[in-house]
Amino acid sequence: ILDHKLGSIINTANNRARTPEKWNEIISQIQDIAVNESRLGIPIIYGIDAIHGATYTAGATFFPQEIGMAATWNPDLVKSAAEITAYETRASGIPWNFSPVLDLGRDPRFPRMWETFGEDVYLATEMGRQMIIGYQGIKNDVSQPYKVAATLKHFLGYSVPYSGKDRTPAYIPEMELRERHLPVFKGAIDAGAKSVMINSGLINGMPVHASKNIITDLLKRELQFTGVVVTDWKDIDNLHSRDKVASSPKEAVKIAINAGIDMSMIPYDY
Repeated sequence: ILDHKLGSIINTANNRARTPEKWNEIISQIQDIAVNESRLGIPIIYGIDAIHGATYTAGATFFPQEIGMAATWNPDLVKSAAEITAYETRASGIPWNFSPVLDLGRDPRFPRMWETFGEDVYLATEMGRQMIIGYQGIKNDVSQPYKVAATLKHFLGYSVPYSGKDRTPAYIPEMELRERHLPVFKGAIDAGAKSVMINSGLINGMPVHASKNIITDLLKRELQFTGVVVTDWKDIDNLHSRDKVASSPKEAVKIAINAGIDMSMIPYDY
């Protein structure tokens, strides 16, 4: 925080569930350094994957994954689950949730099918909208003590890779992208979602984290999204190490920022 000027911390996958008391102790220690010792005194924002309940909080309520919730065709149930998840996440001192997943489950080979609301555009749009209301409240006031900021993921076309494998290239015609994949995100943005996470893969040969057309022109200008655009796990570095569109990690940062990225999710490497 002091040496590298961190703005946010992501919860890592190998963290065990902690009690709300322990979470608040940890978050308080982090904020004490950020607010009282750093030059600008800006609090750290801590983000977590509470995608079917506050799964990293001991004693929290678990819900079915999104595919199970979609099978109920019950938007009120989905909203209630999101309200409970927001309450229990915020009780742990965490204000930012990397949920909902709004990728359409249209390819049975996709290994994260269970995280989606399924293949139907209308159903996924309505369920996503209800989750935003549940997480953020009807007025989207995430300063309220029982609410969290939601994150829509993964913008855009993440769940239909050509190989069927996670984080691999997709080939999606413009009409397909707009008629099937875009409406779900538009509905959640119109409902007031505070942040968006970007697709880790490539669409039609272009890494999405390098795509000004998708991040700035489509997301920020056309859909008028004004919240925080965050990368997924290590994805700016992937522009150099995996996709080979950047000659160095530094150039990868430049490309991603110019494409419209606001915040980088970086594991392990300061």
